[in-house]
Amino acid sequence: MKIQKWTAKDCKKQIVIPSELDHKYSRGTLGAITGSAQYPGAAVLTTKAAVATGLGVLRFHSSSGLAHLVLHAAPEVIVQPGKVDAWLVGSGISEKKFSDYTTWLRHRWFTLMKAQSVPTVLDAGALDWAGKLSQPTLITPHVGELAKLLMKRGIKVSSEAIEADPKKWAVAAAKELKVTVLLKGSVTYVANNEILIELPKATPWLATAGSGDVLAGIIGAIVATNYIEILNDQNNLARVAATGAFIHNSAALLASKDSPISATSIIDFLPEALRKILK
Repeated sequence: MKIQKWTAKDCKKQIVIPSELDHKYSRGTLGAITGSAQYPGAAVLTTKAAVATGLGVLRFHSSSGLAHLVLHAAPEVIVQPGKVDAWLVGSGISEKKFSDYTTWLRHRWFTLMKAQSVPTVLDAGALDWAGKLSQPTLITPHVGELAKLLMKRGIKVSSEAIEADPKKWAVAAAKELKVTVLLKGSVTYVANNEILIELPKATPWLATAGSGDVLAGIIGAIVATNYIEILNDQNNLARVAATGAFIHNSAALLASKDSPISATSIIDFLPEALRKILK
């Protein structure tokens, strides 16, 4: 499979520019099931990053009393369920069992996720849903998470083996799980059955808590704005995922300037990163 090197020019094709005829519901609605009592910040980071990346509506499906945190950071977020054009699920949610009440909430939202068969991004605690959904699905693991997921499906592989040959394992996982795979690393790869994309080497300053949640929010927003294109051609899900990773690193480079950054500071530079790409 030929590797495509992803560039700002490629990204520009995936960023939907609104016209004078657009309104909030025509610009894409993202449903987010993110964060938990254990990791409440993930709910804030995913939603705030998605809003900063640009979309029409974000619906946050609250659990563990996180709505007030999300609304404090991004008051434009809607905390009532409703129709969505894409899902972002799992960031900041542990795969381990929660209390009975929280487990019930998760099942309720996950049932809604399956019922609204729209493009879906699975992160962190939702990775086990890979290959179990009828809709176009993207998973966003790092090497350790992918190794664990594949081991559960009967494929013996270590995180060290995946780290040694990420291209091979991104493609293998995509074929085995029948999903699009964004394998995070210093060099990120996106693969499905037909496409393998290589992102530019990322700044090492991105290795900071919450960075992956920001990435998930960025990708979720772009998936929501491109949902029709993805439903028409699932290869567009790989292109959108690569665009999200490129924007993530671009914002990190602007925020860092060769110095430490936080996940929140990456979000602050998303508009500038997008402006540079769209020029």
